[in-house]
Amino acid sequence: MTEHTHDHDDDSACAVAHGAVAPPHPATSAATSATGPAATSTTASAGASASGSATGSARAVGERTLVAVFASPVAGYLLRYGADMGFRGLLLEPDEARAAGAAALGFPLLATVPDDLDDSVDLVVTDHHRPQLGVMLRDALATKARWIGIMGNPHHAGPHVEMLTELGVPAEEIARVHRPIGLNIGSRTPPEIAISTLAGLLADRNGRPGGFEF
Repeated sequence: MTEHTHDHDDDSACAVAHGAVAPPHPATSAATSATGPAATSTTASAGASASGSATGSARAVGERTLVAVFASPVAGYLLRYGADMGFRGLLLEPDEARAAGAAALGFPLLATVPDDLDDSVDLVVTDHHRPQLGVMLRDALATKARWIGIMGNPHHAGPHVEMLTELGVPAEEIARVHRPIGLNIGSRTPPEIAISTLAGLLADRNGRPGGFEF
């Protein structure tokens, strides 16, 4: 699958995509519907996440789960649009202040990567500037998650490579991290990047190349 996001040489675009700003509107009915069984998980997430376990939030899902790592505008749109596509959404945010600000999205909040993620899970890291990046990816790679990706420009070495190497993660494991993410549609704004990413995940799950060839 062809992968692309915004050009990270453009600092303003990068700031817009990764800034700690939630989508302009609160969670819509799509997000709310995704929180039927998740509502209690959201309330109890602080205690549950401290142990690193999803307390069933990953295993008890249906066919597809989308884990957005780090609260960001892209993460908000990913989870909201993903809910419309039938994904159960989880937001992984280790920073308590950022997590509190993202609570209005209405998705379960976790502070650490659950160790029970299975092959129904697609995990997307939405900010490559965070100091917790290496640890989050290391822990994600230790799970059975189906797909793990991180936003970034393919023309530059991703910071996650050095971080994971320093954490002792083998090169072949690091290579499992998709970067950048999504289909090459020229996306630059958070909603466009979310659409690109979800389209790419759908194409990958269906074994299709994406684009305009059918």
